[in-house]
Amino acid sequence: MRIGLTVLALAAIAAGCTQDADERITPAGGQQPIDAPAARALDSYATRLRAAHAVRVAAARRWGLKKVPLSAPPAPTKKPRIKTRKGFEVTGHRRLNLPPVFTTIPTRDKVVFLTVDDGVEKDPEFLRMMDDLKIPYSAFLSGLLVKDDYRYFKKMQNRGVALNNHTVRHRYLPGLTYRGQRREICGMQRYLELRYGTRPTLFRPPYGNYDRATLRAAKSCGIRYVPLWAEEVFVDHWEYREGDGKLRPGDIVLTHFRGRQQWKGTMPDMIRRFLNRVTADGYAVGRLEDYL
Repeated sequence: MRIGLTVLALAAIAAGCTQDADERITPAGGQQPIDAPAARALDSYATRLRAAHAVRVAAARRWGLKKVPLSAPPAPTKKPRIKTRKGFEVTGHRRLNLPPVFTTIPTRDKVVFLTVDDGVEKDPEFLRMMDDLKIPYSAFLSGLLVKDDYRYFKKMQNRGVALNNHTVRHRYLPGLTYRGQRREICGMQRYLELRYGTRPTLFRPPYGNYDRATLRAAKSCGIRYVPLWAEEVFVDHWEYREGDGKLRPGDIVLTHFRGRQQWKGTMPDMIRRFLNRVTADGYAVGRLEDYL
C-alpha cells in the first residue's frame, strides 16, 4: 500500500512534465521554476518503483503467499544499545564486560528478524525463494553440519546473508570445560574465516544453552553479541517465549535448516508460514546485523 501511494503521488507530480528539455515549467507564485529534465527523472523514478512493486507482487504470487511482504525501513543510522535480557545474566556479566544475551532488538520499527540455525538441510528452493522475495535473514552455522556442501552457504553469502557462529560440533556447551567451549567457538571462527573469509561477531550457543564459561570463551574468540530468540517457527506451527503468543517490534525469530526428513514439509513451506503471519500482523523482516 505504501509503495502504491508513493507511486501515485510521484506519477501525479510528473504527469504535467512533458515540455522539451529547454523549456521551463511555470511554477505557482512564489515558487522556484522546475526543470523539465528533473520532472522526467521523477517520472522515471516512479516507473522504477512501479516495476519493483510488480516484481514483488509476482514473486509473492509465485511462492503462494497470501500478501506481498512489507518492505523493511532503512537501517537505523544510530544503532540501538543492546543489553542482556533480564534473567539471562551470568555471574559477573557486567564486571567482565561479557557479550550481551538478548531475544529482541530495542526498536520502534515494526520489524522482526529471521535467523536460521545449524545447516543440516541444503534446499536450493529455499535460496531461490528468499532471493525472489528479497527477504533478509541471518545464518548461524555449525561446521560439522555444513562441511559436506560449503558451496551452498557460499551462494547464500554471495546474496548478502551473514554467516555467523553456531560452534563446530553443535554440542551442549555447559557440559564442556572452558577450554572445550573455546575450541568449539574459536574453531568455528577459524572455519568461517578459512571457507568464507569472515570472522563473525555474532554467536548463538546450540540449544540456547550457555554459562559464564561460554560467554568468556565467546568474548576471547572475538564475539560481541549472543542473540537468542523470542519465537521459533516450524513448518506447521509457531512457538513463543512469551505466553501471549504475540509478535513485538524487534523480535528475533528462530528456525532451522530442515526438510521433509525432520518436518512435515519443506523450508519454503516454513517460510510461507512465517511470512504470512508477520505480514498479516503488519511486520516487515529486517536484517539483524543492520541493527547491531
